[in-house]
Amino acid sequence: MTKKAAPARKRLAGERERRTSKADQVYLDIKESILSGALAPGGAIDKIALCERLGVSRFPVTAAINRLAFERLVVIEPQHGSFVAKISSSDVREWMLIRRAIEAEISREAGRAKLAEDSMRALERNLRYQQAAAEADDVAGFYALDVEFHKIIVDGLALPHAREILDSLRSHLERVRRIVLSPPGRLPKAYAQHRHVYDMIEKRDPAAAAEAMRAHLDDTTAMFERIAAEHPETFTG
Repeated sequence: MTKKAAPARKRLAGERERRTSKADQVYLDIKESILSGALAPGGAIDKIALCERLGVSRFPVTAAINRLAFERLVVIEPQHGSFVAKISSSDVREWMLIRRAIEAEISREAGRAKLAEDSMRALERNLRYQQAAAEADDVAGFYALDVEFHKIIVDGLALPHAREILDSLRSHLERVRRIVLSPPGRLPKAYAQHRHVYDMIEKRDPAAAAEAMRAHLDDTTAMFERIAAEHPETFTG
């Protein structure tokens, strides 16, 4: 390779990296808009508006939408356009069934073995932040703490395979988990349920810890069913 060719290749590599980075940013922005509900299920995706808002050409927006279609967050209808995918109620019920079974048993193990002190301190700190987020009605902040709360328990027991399964379920359930935290009064209730799970783990009561987690996730499922009935336009069967 000549001395002149080296800078040219380096420049091309840098341009490729910038393009990739921009494409990833566009993808993450649109995905967050879908997950947060800013782009509502069933709604049409306006590519021109996205291009203007994000300050990009049509190509990265189209690439991002194709990627999101592969992830089943977007539906592309030829000759009609692209739409935010509705949420499958039957899929949610199955994923919640699996999640409840796994997390209840994880809580049982946590109550039996008792988590290490650093994990218990992390849970206690997380709960203080949850309380503050609930009092501020900060749904987005509470959701992030909710995710962290459940991760601390499974990570504290060193269960990497269970963590992998739960991470996969979380990616499928993220839109629903955010939606069920939105109704008035839901955040304080979810915080109280998390606090009860923590208390039963701290008391080293395996059966009560499992039941506390099961009751919490049963209540989450019941909230989903209520919202699905009230907003059928958001869900499919």
